[in-house]
Amino acid sequence: MPKIVDAAQRRQEIVGAVCRIIATDGLERASLREVADEAGLAVGSVRHYFDSSDDLLAYSFAAVSDRLLSRLNKALTGLGLGPAAADPDMSRAVLTLLGEFLPLDEERALDACAWLAFRNAARIRPFLAAEADRSHRAVAAVVGQVITRLVHEDDPAGTGAGPQLVTAAEHLLATLDGLAMHALLQPGWMSPEMCRDVLESHIEGLRRRVGASH
Repeated sequence: MPKIVDAAQRRQEIVGAVCRIIATDGLERASLREVADEAGLAVGSVRHYFDSSDDLLAYSFAAVSDRLLSRLNKALTGLGLGPAAADPDMSRAVLTLLGEFLPLDEERALDACAWLAFRNAARIRPFLAAEADRSHRAVAAVVGQVITRLVHEDDPAGTGAGPQLVTAAEHLLATLDGLAMHALLQPGWMSPEMCRDVLESHIEGLRRRVGASH
């Protein structure tokens, strides 16, 4: 009897192979043949799910984005979003959520490397542009909720809302991108512990600025 293959699982295995190739050799090497070799599959098996390398890369970009967003949305449950009383564990919850962006372990390192590579490639590969826009908007929405929660904690009346929130959110997004890139390029220096320390320092500085604005 022929072996029954779980299509969703096989696609995830293929996406995993794409991410490993990106991490070790760059996105340019992620062709159907190279991905098939990395996944231990025949090229025909990969072509059964993806018609071309572009199709494979677009799907992989979306899958990596969705993995990140799934972790972020799960971490959002640790935040009491809204004008609620200050939660003594809120800072820890914020750091846990934002840590999902960073290469703090092997799984997040592979995803961070792939996500940054895909976003960079989207500048010159139009077939990746739609996913780059979608994932950025979704991630920015999560970061916006974090900033809103910080404001509500220090300013329950919401008097600090406005353009300052947008600036703070963009500042935080840029910090996360920079930390992720620095940790991937200099893992011997920018350890997971240092990433957490830098992020914690940034959040504390952000909360002080928010508090000083009203």
